[in-house]
Amino acid sequence: MSVEAVLTIFTVVCVLTSLAATRIAPDVVLMTAVAFLIVFGIISPADALSGFGNTGVLTIAVLYFVAAGLKESGAIQWMAHRLLGQPKGTRQAQLRVLGPTAGLSAFMNNTAVIAMFIPAVQEWAQRLRIAPSKLMIPLSYACIMGGTCTIIGTSTNLVIVGLLESEEDIQLAIFSPALIGVPLVIVGTVYLFLFADKLLPDRQGALEQLESAREYSVEAMVDSGGPVAGKTIAAAGLRNLAHGYLAEIERDGELMTAVSPDTVLRAGDSLVFIGSPECAQEIRRVHGLAPAEGDVHKLDVAHSRRRLVEAIVSADFDSLGRTVRESRFRSRYQAVILSISRQGERLSGKIGDIDFRVGDTLLLEASDDFVSQYRHRKDFMLVSALSESSPPDFRKAPWALSILAVMVTVSALGLITILEAALLAALAMLATRCVPIGKARREIDLSVLVVIAASFALGAAMTQTGAAQQVAEWLLFSDDLAPWLALALVYALTVAFTELITNNGAAVLMFPIAVAVAEQLDVSFMPFVIAIMFAASASFLTPLGYQTNLMVLGPGGYKFTDYLKIGAPMSLLAGTVVVGLVPLVWNF
Repeated sequence: MSVEAVLTIFTVVCVLTSLAATRIAPDVVLMTAVAFLIVFGIISPADALSGFGNTGVLTIAVLYFVAAGLKESGAIQWMAHRLLGQPKGTRQAQLRVLGPTAGLSAFMNNTAVIAMFIPAVQEWAQRLRIAPSKLMIPLSYACIMGGTCTIIGTSTNLVIVGLLESEEDIQLAIFSPALIGVPLVIVGTVYLFLFADKLLPDRQGALEQLESAREYSVEAMVDSGGPVAGKTIAAAGLRNLAHGYLAEIERDGELMTAVSPDTVLRAGDSLVFIGSPECAQEIRRVHGLAPAEGDVHKLDVAHSRRRLVEAIVSADFDSLGRTVRESRFRSRYQAVILSISRQGERLSGKIGDIDFRVGDTLLLEASDDFVSQYRHRKDFMLVSALSESSPPDFRKAPWALSILAVMVTVSALGLITILEAALLAALAMLATRCVPIGKARREIDLSVLVVIAASFALGAAMTQTGAAQQVAEWLLFSDDLAPWLALALVYALTVAFTELITNNGAAVLMFPIAVAVAEQLDVSFMPFVIAIMFAASASFLTPLGYQTNLMVLGPGGYKFTDYLKIGAPMSLLAGTVVVGLVPLVWNF
């Protein structure tokens, strides 16, 4: 094995380790690896940056505009309210969720589908009196499975299509994956219909736990002429309470949230404290504060002067491992944390002493511009915000859906390429004002595009240095290994990579390995490439392997073990369907 191959394998191992074990952003890790490969002359700068010009990557970028049009026009909510209906029980409700979600995710970005379906399903579940935990994981799984049915259903499929075009000069039709994807959706739907109700917990989501979170909200009034009136919050000793913190002040009918320590208190101010049960006794011991009528202050979440936001802490949040107090959350984000839920349970005690972890669901009370300010930042994954300031323009929903239908039709008929169809659809979304150009531009996730494009450089290095061939030899432990078994090994290794890193990164890294395995077995590489396409999306075991799984973690009130319990059989079923059917459609 050459020195270049050793360095390439070393780089890939470092990338996998960094992505799996550190908090460094994936785009930083991948671009560092690319820089290393260029500096040491393993690949040329042209090869290293070729991913940014790949048709698959460009198509993903353009489809962000199409997804933005569907989102801003409210097309998903418009369809959801018409498709969900009024089922009679939990199983029927799950079936109503599975069908529309799988169908829509076949034609648009999975993350956008989930982001728009979560609030609709939460409201629907509350109306039907069904626990959200019975619906959220099926929602994510249906989205994953549906995305495999077309080459535009998920970015992973577009990446594989781009690799096939650039490396092997092979083009796939838009519905080519449906020959495997549709049976996968059917088998997965039957499994979830039969077993999801039994395997999933009966648990409320973070938003439904709101009343529990507010049980420890204590209201007090500032006495006129008392020692507290005229003092700042800090001087009055209300900044560092042992069992709670000051969340907001109501003054002369106006609400003040995320108040600073320098705020001067006035007589008649109504102070709302959030904390543990002991907070009520602690507040009563403060001279100059009088209890309001009742200790528990039930806030109206639809109040026009406040915004309640449910946000999930992402892996890019820079205060992971630090407490809420250490992060200076209130002053940094101008938002008050009302409750923190972890693995389906509200964390008790003083919020300031809780340390942040990936997947924590925060219930925030923030200013009106919080959602627009942080929606496109990587600190949080915002999944639900009440009283949106800019509701969707449902009058544009039929336009957006018509544009999507035309895009799919013309590409399916082979009249133009998928990239050309996506470009025309994006222009049509802008021309019909389904989405303003400013919002469309903000919907583009540059970090995802950088990760995908940089992964192409690693794949090129694996091929050019012979590292892929070496890994293929290690994978084929026997000279007379059956192609079916080799296909199963490639599928399993891709699933493992997907759970450890990103689905797109796993697909790009496994592509040259799969081609090398096929060459050594002297069989067609197409079954192996198609298997990778499906395996890179088949993330059912953990909430961290696929973004949609993480997005439903808080709304479903799940623990990590809930995914393993229902996801392990699902992963085994998916593997059986894919490995069993792929060689029948694409022969060895």
